[in-house]
Amino acid sequence: MMTLSRRYRFSAAHVLARRDWTPQRNLAVYGKCANPAGHGHNYGVEVTVRGEVDPATGRLVSLERLDALVKTRVLDALDGRWLDRELPEFAREVPTAENIARFVWRALKGEISPAVLHRVRLVETANNCVEYSEDGEDA
Repeated sequence: MMTLSRRYRFSAAHVLARRDWTPQRNLAVYGKCANPAGHGHNYGVEVTVRGEVDPATGRLVSLERLDALVKTRVLDALDGRWLDRELPEFAREVPTAENIARFVWRALKGEISPAVLHRVRLVETANNCVEYSEDGEDA
C-alpha cells in the first residue's frame, strides 16, 4: 500500500458565526473570528490518496488528473470566495477549518480511482491546522 500527498493553496474569507445565535454568543464561542466584517486566510490544503502502485506506470495516480480534479471540485469552489456568504454549504455550517476540511473531503470522495482518498489536511494559519479522514472506511 502506498500513499501520495499533493499540496494546494487558496484564499478565502469568512465569519465564524451561527445565524441562530446572538452576536454575544457567537463572540463568546468564536472570539474575534465572529466579527461581522469578516476576515480571510491563505489556506493550504493537502490531499493524500492511497492505493497500489500501477506496475505499468510506476504511479499510484496521475498527478495531472489529481490536480485537475482538485482544481475543479475544490479550488474553483473556494478560492477568492466569501465562504459563508457565497457557498450554500456554509450557509448551513459555520466555515471553521474543520468544516472546510470536510467540504474538501466530500468534494473528492470516490473521485480519485483507482486510488482512494485517505486524508485531507487543511492549514488555516501558521498555528492552526486540521486533518480529516474517515478511518476504517474506504473513500
